[in-house]
Formats: sequence, C-alpha cells, structure tokens
Amino acid sequence: MHVSLTTWIVTGLVILGLFVFDFFAHVRTPHEPTLRESGFWSAVYIAIAIAFGGFVWWEWGGVYGGEYFAGYVTEKALSVDNLFVFVVIMAKFAVPKIYQQKVLLLGIVMALVMRGAFIAVGAAAINTYSWVFYLFGLFLLLTAVKLLTESDAPVEHEKEREGRLERMVKKFFRTSDTYDGDRLITKVDGKRMITPLLLVLVVIGFTDVLFALDSIPAIYGLTQEPYLVFTANAFALMGLRQLYFLLGGLLDKLIYLSYGLSLILAFIGVKLVLHALHENTLGFINGGESVHVPEISTPLSLAVIGGTLLVTTVASLVVSKRRDASV
Repeated sequence: MHVSLTTWIVTGLVILGLFVFDFFAHVRTPHEPTLRESGFWSAVYIAIAIAFGGFVWWEWGGVYGGEYFAGYVTEKALSVDNLFVFVVIMAKFAVPKIYQQKVLLLGIVMALVMRGAFIAVGAAAINTYSWVFYLFGLFLLLTAVKLLTESDAPVEHEKEREGRLERMVKKFFRTSDTYDGDRLITKVDGKRMITPLLLVLVVIGFTDVLFALDSIPAIYGLTQEPYLVFTANAFALMGLRQLYFLLGGLLDKLIYLSYGLSLILAFIGVKLVLHALHENTLGFINGGESVHVPEISTPLSLAVIGGTLLVTTVASLVVSKRRDASV
C-alpha cells in the first residue's frame, strides 16, 4: 500500500479541521449537550468514518478496506471502554457538566497526538524487527487476562490508577481546589495555579497512554499499514465526546463488555503470534525459518470482532434489563 506524502498531509489537515470545527461549533460555549445533539453528531462522525473506509476500499482495494474497518471497529470498541474511565474521572473531580465537553475534546486531541507517536514507533519497530510481533502478541494475551481478572470491579481498579496519577501531577504543579469557570490556569493570592479542570485534562491524557499500550498493538495485529492504523485511531476517537453524553447511564448496563474486549484482545494476540511464526527470523525457533501455520484472514477477524461485540452487548442489555426489573 503506497500512501503519498500529499495524502498524509491532506488527511491530517482534514482530521485537524474536524476537531477545530468541533471546538468552535460545540465546545467553545460551555453547555451540557442534549441527547438529540449528541446522537446526531455521533452518527455524523460514524458516517464520516464509514465514508473514509469506502474511500480506502476504492483507492487501495478490498483487502486494505477490510483491514481499516476491522481496525476501526476494534478501536471504537476499546474507546467505549475508555468512557468508563472518563465517568470515574469526572465523578472523582466533580467536574460540572457544562465544562466536561472541553475537557473531553482537549483530552482526545492529546490522546491522538500521543498515539501518533506510538504508531510511528510501532511502525519503525515492525519494519526493522519482525520478532516484534511476538512481543505484541504476548502483550495482548497478558492484557486480555488482566482485563478479565479486573472485570469484577473495574471502577475500583480505575479509581486506584487515577489516584496515583493525581498524586503525581500535584507533586510537580501547584493546584487550586476550586474551579474558575472553564479556565485551565488561575491566580490564587497572586500565584499562578492549575485549576482542577487542567488536572482532569492531564489525568485523562496520561490515562489514554495506558490504553494506547494495548490498542496500538491490537490494531497492528489487524493491519501493518501505519496510515490505516493512524486513521482508524483518529476516526475512532472522533465523536467519542458525543458518545460519552449519548450513552450516559447506559455504560453501567454493559456489564459483559470487559469480557468481550478481553476475548477480542486474546484473539488478536493469537493472530499476531501466528503471523510472527509465519514471518519468523529467530534462530531458536525452527532454525530461523518460517513456521507453516495457518494465518487468520481479515474477513474472519471482522466476523469474530463484530460477533463478539454484538453478543456481549445484547447479553449485557438483556441481563441488565432483567436485573432492573427484579429490583
């Protein structure tokens, strides 16, 4: 897949333009978005992502189009898991709802910039060392096990992580105890301090670094094209702000989502290990020669990822509805 520098620049400008539009159209004036507003714009950004997938399919063929859609669906599912963390952070810092949009949008932009760095490093590592696929695969398998073991009390685990991040930030910066509108920096007794809003932004940004540690290897298990990895991440993160307000109280009803994501990460981990064996160059494995193992196709990956998300979502909603009815 050949992607020209011009295509990279145009794509970057389009993505940047969408974020700038989002800021001036919806975030600049503090307000709590309605369900209708959130639903409409969430659908718009999903439609844009699908339209871009159609462009990839038309320009580079069905193989790369399928890889993009598999990556996008996976990253979107993992980003929904991020929303659980965002809810915990917003509640912990008691962020007023009218200011939550600004924090979320700026945090998502920070996340995309940092993920861009991860993607560049991952691409360079893959191009230089084929055995990196072994590391990615094993890391995803361990992450899947960790996610499964934490699914019993995810909120408590997240509170513990955010508490450590908060203490680290406060160690290096002076922070005020009260909000000053939607300002990120304020003055208290003549001294400049960061407001709780900026503290929340920093915590959200660094938290996404932790999420990128599993999401980037996961998408590299579906495509090795940096352009597809970046755009799938960008379009998955885009609209996440609207999705946060759209889902609202529905998040606590997705009780089996962690199990589904754990299965998806394990599946991609196995796919990466099989690919690593097929591309093997390590001398202590089959004398440094390729190992003849079956490789998992993109259509199968799409089927497994989509099917897992569908089953876990439906099962979660059905069980949650029965549970609420019995209370």
